[in-house]
Amino acid sequence: MATLIRAKRLVVKIGSALLVEKGRLRADWLRGLAEDVAAAKARGTAVILVSSGSIALGRAVLGLPAQNLPLEQSQAAAAVGQIRLARAYEEVLAPHGITTGQVLVTLEDSTDRRRYLNSRATLETLLALGVVPIVNENDTIATDEIRYGDNDRLAAQIAVTVGADQLILLSDVDGFYSGNPKIDPTVRRFDVIDTITSEIESMAGDAGSGLSKGGMITKLMAAKTATGAGCAMAITEGSTMRPLLALENGAPATWFTAQGDPQTARKRWIAAMKVRGEITVDEGAAGALGSGKSLLPAGVALVSGKFGRGDPVAILDPGGKRLGLGLARYTADEARAIAGHRSAEIEGILGYPGRAALIHRDDMAL
Repeated sequence: MATLIRAKRLVVKIGSALLVEKGRLRADWLRGLAEDVAAAKARGTAVILVSSGSIALGRAVLGLPAQNLPLEQSQAAAAVGQIRLARAYEEVLAPHGITTGQVLVTLEDSTDRRRYLNSRATLETLLALGVVPIVNENDTIATDEIRYGDNDRLAAQIAVTVGADQLILLSDVDGFYSGNPKIDPTVRRFDVIDTITSEIESMAGDAGSGLSKGGMITKLMAAKTATGAGCAMAITEGSTMRPLLALENGAPATWFTAQGDPQTARKRWIAAMKVRGEITVDEGAAGALGSGKSLLPAGVALVSGKFGRGDPVAILDPGGKRLGLGLARYTADEARAIAGHRSAEIEGILGYPGRAALIHRDDMAL
């Protein structure tokens, strides 16, 4: 079973019902969570928080009703609440010497490869700088067509994006049950689920309190996404003052077992893509790739095909042998323009400061 102590990258999802009560922030609870985050970072774990709460906070400020807001009012409430939510996290984490950053996303940011790579690069940079990103759906602009609609699945997608090895859903229930425990006291909670079978899916139904937006079905969907990408996931009750510490100390929870590790899963995902073009590298670059380096423009000898940013391309050695696949950070035309040039020359050639690598090592399957 996974344990928080061993997590290298941890994503924690916080629902509105845990964070906001009667339109007011649960400040004491949030301070307790901040202590948990600080403890995780102190042992070397990178942490990302996926937090609901902006609409709940904003509508209280604006005097809007608690339920059934039209889209425009929900977006207005989110605009007001996002400021307060970000400030709240900043205020509780700053005393621990932790810098926070707000990242707002929509479903389009993960379905479009170019946006996905941009989101991934931003999150990777924030984590490298020691920042704790606070991620939320961008409710100020999101409509039904571009929404996740619940932060369980958003948290799972963020975990996949950053290659997290553990995802914790702080919920209003303490795990996955064989039925609804509020209706049937004889149902049992699973400690560990290794495989999400059709039988497990049939147990989900509406198994939950109804307080959280997603319910148990979306938590299973999140588990499928996370575990398939090599990330273990836990559902645990989050209202206690130190929810992550409680989980470490054996609080009731259901752990979903990761299928492999994040890096292997990502490489497998890239390797299965249909290529859109080819990039031939010189001998020096071929050797550098073999030792785990990124592909820089200087090592590119030839660019073939038509592809966009984020598209998969084949990487060939000087003799035309395929070395692997990678996701391009430039279009085909841009790649041709900077091929053979040093990274420092990119801005002068393209007119803007691009990324140093044409294909980053994390976006390759060799």
